[in-house]
Amino acid sequence: MTPADPETVAARLREEMAEGLARDGLLDDPRWRAAVERVPRHRFVPGFYLPAGEHDAQGLTVWEPVTAALDHARWLAAAYSDTTLITQFDGDEPDWKAPAVRHGGAPTSSSTLPSLVLRMWADADLREGHTVLEIGTGTGYSTALVCERLGSDRVTSVEVDPHRLEQAASTLYGCGCTPTLAVADGLYGYWPEARFDRIVAACSFRAVPPALLAQTRAGGKILLTLSGWLYGYARVLLTVAADGTAEGPLLPGTVSFMSARTHAPPPFGNPAHWAAGLPKAGRAALHGPERITSATEEAFHLRFLAQCAVPDTQLTTVGQITHLIDAVTGSAATLTPADGRWEVREGGPVPLWERIEQMLSAYDEAGRPGPETFTLTVTGEGQHLRHPRLPALPLPRP
Repeated sequence: MTPADPETVAARLREEMAEGLARDGLLDDPRWRAAVERVPRHRFVPGFYLPAGEHDAQGLTVWEPVTAALDHARWLAAAYSDTTLITQFDGDEPDWKAPAVRHGGAPTSSSTLPSLVLRMWADADLREGHTVLEIGTGTGYSTALVCERLGSDRVTSVEVDPHRLEQAASTLYGCGCTPTLAVADGLYGYWPEARFDRIVAACSFRAVPPALLAQTRAGGKILLTLSGWLYGYARVLLTVAADGTAEGPLLPGTVSFMSARTHAPPPFGNPAHWAAGLPKAGRAALHGPERITSATEEAFHLRFLAQCAVPDTQLTTVGQITHLIDAVTGSAATLTPADGRWEVREGGPVPLWERIEQMLSAYDEAGRPGPETFTLTVTGEGQHLRHPRLPALPLPRP
């Protein structure tokens, strides 16, 4: 049922959302609070999916479409909740006039939860007069917030998906926001509007794209999320020097973003095929896979470090067996539970689990340092994650 005055209801819900975000300490700046109270998020998400809270017979998540026509109250309430709203799976644009229930799928576009959007802009240390490049326009909600905060003439936003950008542009312009928008791969930034005081990415990269360094003013900052094929994540705030090098700390907290599409992992085939070529005899593992797979803050951090140790590796679990597969070098490993321990079998030119074990042992010996104690350096010699008590870990070549 549609309320008599939906815009009045939406305005009230915006105020309630802003009040909740303020209580959480995310709206200390009154200018950001004013932006949240003004920008109508519901206009940027005419349709989205929410999990049904159950799985199908194959164990896949059931996703229910939510639109104003299907359930106006649910749609509006979700639009003003602090929730990420999935708007696209597997790169396929839904028909929001007749949306269907989905079973499984990989999200490829979303409206990020407002608290994270605000946290990103705060972490980027935006100031009056700054020019900003946003990578990943998505629905356009985040773009609208920064336009309200800095002014549209200071904002450039790029999106690789032309249909996504067309929808976002229509809504942005309808709300009075007129940033520079372009269909472009964020891997290469956007030269026509460079140089920028701040670059903020709403997707993740395997390594820092060189074009972003070249398009940032000396003393400017780049905020991005690093991720990889093990789905380990770390956020970094880099300050760019006049000579084109950059350095900055990892930021605390568990934050993940969808990978830039050109940095997505390759399909690796059937794990059983990889396991068939491994030696019959194994060895006792020094560390079990739960060190990097558990649902803990430390495991989240360790998965990123493991990913630096074996950057081309992917992980999957079939039954009780954990498989590590490197489609670049042809290396593979399995970890199988046996008599209260884990047995490792490895093959190929790179001993995948041994490399991860070496990293885990060094991490333990260093006192288990948190992400905020690491620094990323970017120079002509490469990109390295550094810690005073650990060997430097290289990132993949960009």
